[in-house]
Amino acid sequence: MIAVILYLFYGIICLALLLLVLLVFLIYRFQRGKKRVIQYLETSNIKKMEGLGATSSLEILPLIDWYTDKPGLQGETGVSYLIKTDETTILFDVGYNHDQADPSPLLRNMSALGVSLADFDRIFISHNHPDHVGGLKFMRRKTFSLTSRQIPLQDKIVYTPIPMNYPGLKPIHTEAPTPIAKGVCSIGVIPTQLFFFGWTLEQALACRVEGKGIVLIIGCGHQTLPRILERAEALFEDPIYGIVGGLHYPVTKGRQLVLGIPLEKFVGTGKPPWRPINKTDVLKNIELLKTKNPKLVALSAHDSCDWTLSAFREAFQDAYHELKVGRKIII
Repeated sequence: MIAVILYLFYGIICLALLLLVLLVFLIYRFQRGKKRVIQYLETSNIKKMEGLGATSSLEILPLIDWYTDKPGLQGETGVSYLIKTDETTILFDVGYNHDQADPSPLLRNMSALGVSLADFDRIFISHNHPDHVGGLKFMRRKTFSLTSRQIPLQDKIVYTPIPMNYPGLKPIHTEAPTPIAKGVCSIGVIPTQLFFFGWTLEQALACRVEGKGIVLIIGCGHQTLPRILERAEALFEDPIYGIVGGLHYPVTKGRQLVLGIPLEKFVGTGKPPWRPINKTDVLKNIELLKTKNPKLVALSAHDSCDWTLSAFREAFQDAYHELKVGRKIII
């Protein structure tokens, strides 16, 4: 009996030591990564985006997000938006498909909304996380998929924040700000060091709308709102007309619970898990965004809690638009 207790005690000590070593490693990597982010940004040579032109129209149709506009559509903790301008239609991210269904929630929603593969000519991946590339297995392979199997995408042009692959296609790695179509560009990647996920490169889409300004379309906002706005202002003289998408503000709870723990609250925010993002952080970012006087704000619920949505709704009043699958945003 004593031997059993000693073995058990020894096992607990070993496990505790392993966890301690892991924690020390994560803290060291996190601190080093934060310094690397600063160095990356300081050495980035961001110039004004010349010759981009403008689009006279912009339509954003959410195909995947947490909330849906009507029965028959499926919500999930992922993002996919169909973005239509004068000259191009872009599929922005491809959702999560957590259960790896075929057809996926994305394909089912596309069918319900009358959207086909032929309706877009470009694909834009904001960052290589499961809820944006179609699942964990595709993230690990640095690829993406619209459903549980990689279907032929003909001659689609693909833009990715890191070198990625897809059968039959040659994705374009857009680390630097890159024109995509008339009035549309990637603002280039902005790095973040996440405590658990590590070094993360994310890009956002900027659409210059004629007579209005810049509309920023964002996947998760790991870059942080201040750095996204700073990058946009470095690229354009135009005012920020709108912000659409995710900003990762799960301050009260996340959409995904693991053993009762709101996972999103402690990962993905660029802060250590013992000091997660809080209401004060969100309110400071709201005040920052208000200084830009946006005419359109539509916050994704896939990575922000209902308290945050309510705070944005109250802060921006008539400028706030509900972001729901199937509800088109027309500018």
